[in-house]
Amino acid sequence: MAHRASFTVETRGRGTYDITARVAAALDGAGRVHGLAHVFCHHTSASLILCENADPSVRRDLDAFFARLVPDGDPLFEHDAEGDDDMPAHIRTVLTQSALLVPVTDGRLDLGTWQGIYVWEHRTSPHRRRVSVTLVS
Repeated sequence: MAHRASFTVETRGRGTYDITARVAAALDGAGRVHGLAHVFCHHTSASLILCENADPSVRRDLDAFFARLVPDGDPLFEHDAEGDDDMPAHIRTVLTQSALLVPVTDGRLDLGTWQGIYVWEHRTSPHRRRVSVTLVS
């Protein structure tokens, strides 16, 4: 059995956006099944992360680390069609992930106590990001 839903996330620019409740809501109507939720971000300059959800400094530290690892405007990069953050956003997405697999038990996400699901926007300007959730049981 498969169940599928999609939603969009309006970002305000670079940063993390908690989508845990929206992913859980995408499972509504699937019933009390056991399986895997495949969560997919349809973009090449935003990614998905499973991360600490209690202390926002964890996500700020991730942003700081990636800013050092892949700085905007690095002269190494040829691809800058949409600005200094264009190629760094693509690299950050490749280094993270476009999809997550999350266990589902009795129709609910089976996350750990301090885990949340986030869209990580890697561009500095606002974007609309599409996320699909497919439950396979």
